Amino acid sequence: MMGSQRGLGFVGAFILAIAVVAGYYIYKAVMEDDRAPSCKSALTACMQNCRRTTTEAPAAQACQEACSRGADACERKAK
Repeated sequence: MMGSQRGLGFVGAFILAIAVVAGYYIYKAVMEDDRAPSCKSALTACMQNCRRTTTEAPAAQACQEACSRGADACERKAK
């Protein structure tokens, strides 16, 4: 006579793992913010990109000026 099995076993643990992963992605889909980034955060990201991608001072300054113009346009559009 066999004793009762205790615990989840391999199949139960596998199903539980799948449920946890699916729950995580459902949570991310529901809680994710669908709004566009703010003008300030877009400016910050643009400036960081300029610092990473440009090595010469004139090119970096031109990139930063373009970011500033874009931020100004964003502020005007938001009002």
